[in-house]
Amino acid sequence: MALEKLARFISLPEVKVLKVHGKISIGHLLVICEKERASHEVCIHCAKPSSSVYDHRWVSIKDEPMRGLSVTLKIKKRRYKCKPCNRVFTEPIQGVLPRRRVTQRYCKSILWACEKFSNLKEVRKAYRCSSGFIYTTLFKELQRKVSSKVNYPWPEKIGIDEHFFSRTGKTKTFATVVVDMKNKRPRALVKGKTQAELWDQLGSIPGRENVRWVAMDMCDTYKSFVKDFFPKSQIVADKFHVLRLLSPHILRRRKEITPSRANARAKKLLLCSAKNLGYKEVVSIKRFLKKYPEMAELYRWKERLHGFYRIKGYNRARKALQVMLIDMAFSVLPEIQRLRRTLMRWKNEVLNYFMNRLTNARTEGFNNVAKLVQKQAFGYKSFENYKLRYLSICS
Repeated sequence: MALEKLARFISLPEVKVLKVHGKISIGHLLVICEKERASHEVCIHCAKPSSSVYDHRWVSIKDEPMRGLSVTLKIKKRRYKCKPCNRVFTEPIQGVLPRRRVTQRYCKSILWACEKFSNLKEVRKAYRCSSGFIYTTLFKELQRKVSSKVNYPWPEKIGIDEHFFSRTGKTKTFATVVVDMKNKRPRALVKGKTQAELWDQLGSIPGRENVRWVAMDMCDTYKSFVKDFFPKSQIVADKFHVLRLLSPHILRRRKEITPSRANARAKKLLLCSAKNLGYKEVVSIKRFLKKYPEMAELYRWKERLHGFYRIKGYNRARKALQVMLIDMAFSVLPEIQRLRRTLMRWKNEVLNYFMNRLTNARTEGFNNVAKLVQKQAFGYKSFENYKLRYLSICS
């Protein structure tokens, strides 16, 4: 009875457990097995059925550990002789790939251990294998896992953004992530951010005509790529990036007025929307801005941008943007004129936000995950390995 219960946990399909030898003191379990005899086996050379047994071979297969004990399956396999092609072949075992000495569940267990254990040494100790085998198995399993998760056409709504990957001397390498907004997962990760690199690595994914909306920051490279690669899509300029267009100028002006770090709290108050501030905070900001009229004008335009994004309806937003651009033309500050030129160049993309309220916040969140993945591994040399690890975690 105990042997039958143990066989249900250990045995592979079509494999019968004959005997179990276990030594808890050395943490090892040896299971003697035999593959059940089939009426015939198919020759791997000519695909013809054969029932002529040539001889038998014993093979040792490493299996998934069980309660801290390493498990080895010693299986008696038959070798058949194919009469049509006069060649000998070994019968296959379900759950063990050809020419492998480990089970597939052992490989899947290594993937689980690499995700749960704190370091490679613990995985090597628990599974009694080399670091090279763990490394190879891990990325093979990640490839299998990722291919099953992201193997589908382009969705209707996506987000595009880049993050830092590596540095070689003074040259920085960036990675571009494309996020599926509906399924809330990255659809692709591309090395580089130029149009040629994006076309080369994303061109094989089918269904480009499915994409209707693309959320992105105000990057001219991505804008040109999206117009060519997704011809039926409309671009939505990310709300966060539009609102922060004046932030560097406000911070620069504040440092010119108060260069010390004693007024660090003023930085947060000046960048925060007045709608989210209390009465005393608003009063203190107004008193501060009375002394500096240029800073006050930058602050008023920053608040006007925040108020612009609180408008409901595309037509109302379009009229408000036209009025705002006309008013900006009378400003003498170079920062406001630069903001006006940017808004005029991205006018349609900014207004597209009011059609479906789509932002790139989810893509920015996955960029934060990318930083954690790189930090956990102390950086990656191979982009393919980094891509598999990142897509596996985010999927």
